[in-house]
Amino acid sequence: MAEIRQFRLPDVGEGLTEADIVRWHVQPGDAITVNQIIVEIETAKAVVELPSPYAGIVADLLVAEGVTADVGTPIISVNVGASAGDTGDGASGAAAAGTARNGLARNGTALDGTALDGTAADEGGPDAAGPGQPDEPAERTVSLAEDLVPPPPAEPASPPAKDERQAVLVGYGVKLGSTARRARKPAADARPPAGRSAGPTGIQPASALAAQRAASAPGAGSPGAGSPGAGSPSSVAASTRGGALAKPPVRKMARDLGVDLSALAGTGPHGSITRDDVLAAADATTATEASGVPAAAAGWAGPAGPAGREATTLPREERIAIRGVRRHTAAAVAASAFTAPHVTEFLQIDITETMRATSRLRALPEFAGLRVSPLLLVARALLVAVARHPMINASWDDAAQEIVVRHYVNLGIAAATGRGLVVPNIKDAQARTLPELASALGQLAETARAGKSTLADLSGGTITITNVGVFGVDTGTPILTPGESAILAFGQVKDAPWVVDGQLAVRQVCTLALSFDHRVADGDLGSAVLSEVGAMLTDPLRILAWS
Repeated sequence: MAEIRQFRLPDVGEGLTEADIVRWHVQPGDAITVNQIIVEIETAKAVVELPSPYAGIVADLLVAEGVTADVGTPIISVNVGASAGDTGDGASGAAAAGTARNGLARNGTALDGTALDGTAADEGGPDAAGPGQPDEPAERTVSLAEDLVPPPPAEPASPPAKDERQAVLVGYGVKLGSTARRARKPAADARPPAGRSAGPTGIQPASALAAQRAASAPGAGSPGAGSPGAGSPSSVAASTRGGALAKPPVRKMARDLGVDLSALAGTGPHGSITRDDVLAAADATTATEASGVPAAAAGWAGPAGPAGREATTLPREERIAIRGVRRHTAAAVAASAFTAPHVTEFLQIDITETMRATSRLRALPEFAGLRVSPLLLVARALLVAVARHPMINASWDDAAQEIVVRHYVNLGIAAATGRGLVVPNIKDAQARTLPELASALGQLAETARAGKSTLADLSGGTITITNVGVFGVDTGTPILTPGESAILAFGQVKDAPWVVDGQLAVRQVCTLALSFDHRVADGDLGSAVLSEVGAMLTDPLRILAWS
């Protein structure tokens, strides 16, 4: 027997309360198996792939890509009692396929007008019965466009107890009551009164625009009178509501900003209106009012192109939502900068011998297939310096009023990714051989660039290296990673005049910068660590001598 089960967004670790839906790997109508990867989500620290706890047919995707969802929110519904191509007991093959692709409609009726029990829907379609008729509960006539989420399945004969927990992935607990929904509003008749085809402002509502787009699509036929209509689920949802497709938080934002949703063209899934659409409309209105420039001319004309081509019109401002890794990074660096008293020291060194040693290491069979760069020897030099000065690897525990000295090194490497700055770390880096350290650095960088760093990779660091030289800069004043007491910046390597044995020569030179927490490390400790790292990179044999 077919049964619709909803998968709720789990807490994937460390008490995170929300996540962004990055990319769906499945679509409505797809057959899935247990533990099949169905979605990628972005938490405050990393991108995580979620497997399915159910096997069956995807009924609907309840949260669109790019939307932030709270932990415990249903994100996908799965028909666990159906097999591929099994969507109804008497439906024709074509109707069954259409239902599997487009998901389930309200009141047990497929979007093509066929009831899920194989019988034809009532004449006039699911909208024929008004919300006030006594034989149709108001909740079951709510529009799909209310929040783009299909309704829960019909109530069972004996409802489960309120404290029953929904099955989720092992170890992914869901807080009870965290997904309580607000009361739904009764659905309004989508069809305007006779003689009215536009809203009060003279602009056609989103439902009419969606219907026109569906009718003008190639191969689209004219729906029969009273039928739910042809086309995508979004056009059906819009026609049942008589308004624009938007989530409740987006509608509230529009009301607060005075934006008319019916005048906007949605850029979200199925033509839905997103927060960015509302913010862009509000910005355009503000800029127009402030400058007195007509709305059509409120944009900025970019540089003129070749003769005969119009100049590109760009918006005066652009707003980017702060979410995921960017939001976590902002909170972390702000907390670090205004909590730990930073001190930064600089040292310019001749790194010529380190560059030569790097070239020789690449030729050794132990490093075959590994990426060997100067960063490898910088990391080894810092590990040796930490072993000689353990306090630089300590942390400040303000709650316990203690300094925690760690006799292990989880070496963090700051990595710039498309989603923001992340700092994965190599666990117990001090115990690795040089080839093992090279391999770990390569894997860490590859995983971070792909956005696949796990929460374990990003947690528990003790000291960090940031390679700002790859951006073509000499140095910087790095901000400490929260929970750590030191971070080393490695600047670009470049040819520069240098005095060697009293003679002026061209050498390969770089600048090191060490920021440290002055509560934990005094100036003499920070200076000792920085000067020893510089000495080892000037003469790499010291790495062997001091290990």
